[in-house]
Amino acid sequence: AFGGGVTAPSANRFGSVSPTTADHVRAELGDAVDFVLDGGPCQVGVESTIVDATGEIPSVLRPGGVTREDLEAVLGRPLAVHSTSHVRVPGQHPSHYAPRARVVLVEPEKVVAEAELAQELGHQVGVFLPPAFADAPVKAHAVVTLPASMAAYARGLYGFLRELDEHGCDLIIASLPVEEGLGLAIANRLRRAAGPRPS
Repeated sequence: AFGGGVTAPSANRFGSVSPTTADHVRAELGDAVDFVLDGGPCQVGVESTIVDATGEIPSVLRPGGVTREDLEAVLGRPLAVHSTSHVRVPGQHPSHYAPRARVVLVEPEKVVAEAELAQELGHQVGVFLPPAFADAPVKAHAVVTLPASMAAYARGLYGFLRELDEHGCDLIIASLPVEEGLGLAIANRLRRAAGPRPS
């Protein structure tokens, strides 16, 4: 229809939570864009996987929707995943994918206690409640009970962060999932959401 390919930058402001629906784009960019083409909600949620194949051992620069395990099965060899490296690609900045609320990461079994303590100290606390603790009562401003499926979690991650921002939370208590499959990409995004904010 256009006589060639179509490309565009991400539909969010640098460093902020990625949009996964057209409504997210409208809420973030407002009058800065003339129209938003709505193709429905993102089916994967987390961004693409970026692989560096220039070295002897391919390495994952940004884990994403195509898992490390899937890539290793196709390539027939292991891939390195570096926890730290200088910024070479989008999403490698220490603070990225960040909501307005500050994100604090704790062990899964400490989520409820840390959230309640922060709430008592006067914070408007949002909680990412791990599936294993779904029935635990928690005194917090807003609670998102996470899905057990990593695919559903990856699809909903940015919506969950936006939801807690919309509820007026100033602090989000979360824990990292097991870092395998899509859990690796989710953990990567949560670490960056919790990263030190630029001053």
